[in-house]
Amino acid sequence: MTGDEFGDLVLVPFPFTDQSAVTRRPAVVVSRAAYHQARPDLLIMAGTSQSSFTLPVGEVQVQDWPGTGWLKPSVLKPVLTTIDPALVLKKLGRLTSPDQAALRQALSTLFG
Repeated sequence: MTGDEFGDLVLVPFPFTDQSAVTRRPAVVVSRAAYHQARPDLLIMAGTSQSSFTLPVGEVQVQDWPGTGWLKPSVLKPVLTTIDPALVLKKLGRLTSPDQAALRQALSTLFG
């Protein structure tokens, strides 16, 4: 078990999609307890304060961003990766129940 749960917001070195570098950025843990019992890593989804007027498929506007520990309005982007829990730099907070439900819906849209 990692101690991190679905909906936890963490600050991590998130890799670029081309794997050329990493950048410190907020992310949300999308893996669940059953996954953590079988694997030592975390499955995370990128967070950003950059959003477009219309959200692309799989993006989630965090509605209660002040209640989560984020510093400004944020969006969860469907960019996922796995990391070692030891790479978590800081736990920032946790998505509220309505935002967790929106994240589950987005993941369902992406993966069926």
